[in-house]
Amino acid sequence: MKFSRQTTLWSQATVTGVGVHSGLPVSLTLGPAPVDAGFIFVRTGLDGPDREVQANAKSVIATAFATVIGDSEGPLVSTAEHVLAALRGMGVDNATIEVDGPEVPIMDGSASAFVAAIDQAGIVEQAARRRFIQVLKPIQVAIGDSFGELRPNSSGFRAEIEINFANPAIGRQNYIIDLNPQSFRRDIARARTFGCMNDVAQLWSAGFALGASFENSVVFDETRLLNSEGLRYSDECVRHKALDAVGDLALAGLPLLATFRSVRGGHKLNHAVLSALIADRSAWKIVEAEPVATARRPRVAAEIASGMLGGMIAPAFGPDVS
Repeated sequence: MKFSRQTTLWSQATVTGVGVHSGLPVSLTLGPAPVDAGFIFVRTGLDGPDREVQANAKSVIATAFATVIGDSEGPLVSTAEHVLAALRGMGVDNATIEVDGPEVPIMDGSASAFVAAIDQAGIVEQAARRRFIQVLKPIQVAIGDSFGELRPNSSGFRAEIEINFANPAIGRQNYIIDLNPQSFRRDIARARTFGCMNDVAQLWSAGFALGASFENSVVFDETRLLNSEGLRYSDECVRHKALDAVGDLALAGLPLLATFRSVRGGHKLNHAVLSALIADRSAWKIVEAEPVATARRPRVAAEIASGMLGGMIAPAFGPDVS
């Protein structure tokens, strides 16, 4: 692994955009957190005191069109998956995620703005060894014609994603990624959320997806892509599903040593597989990274994001299952 010790952010970085459903302005600030803290959402802008929720599988209260984090008082923040994917994908273990609205900002429909924010804040190693959840035996879940599983993989995390849409403009796509900061940044961080125009119209009429637009979503009609700029990857849709899976599985609380396979899946299936793993205590164990041979000084990420971080990131606004 790139780091044998846990990591956090060196400083804070803020992005500002709109909520995909409300269409209202929202700001998100990433910041440092102590050893073993994991990812902590802090909801500000409330009438009462700020609320904090640790991002884990038990804090998920909805998965219909996005991953929603909450507690006994109700929902805290929606569309958590993309910022969680950026943190996990870039190798951050502990961070605070402060949001002043009910949704993570939509940005450009991908995780790229959050990667830029992580670059701006910098990554620093901490004193404690990095810990992992090592999957020991296969865990499988089927929901209708969707299927997901976690299998042992002692070398790291791999995602094997298959989608199969009736819409011929999307169709069947497969993608495999062995996750590390380089592959995350290069191969899936820029993949945008996607959907079909008839789904968007239905959500608009119901008062949802008010912040969705061609600036933050890849949109298809019955036969073709409607975005004039085209796709960022020829298989951008399945890559975005891989991005979502990385974010949803970040709710394990620790990096997974496992291979995740998903067929016609989405947020609901991702959460169901993770929940099934956690419920079976014989299926996993916590392990620590091996110490490096020579001590290293804390390392701050060298790349700094340039220019404005504002813009717009969205959950899939169509049906969760492909």
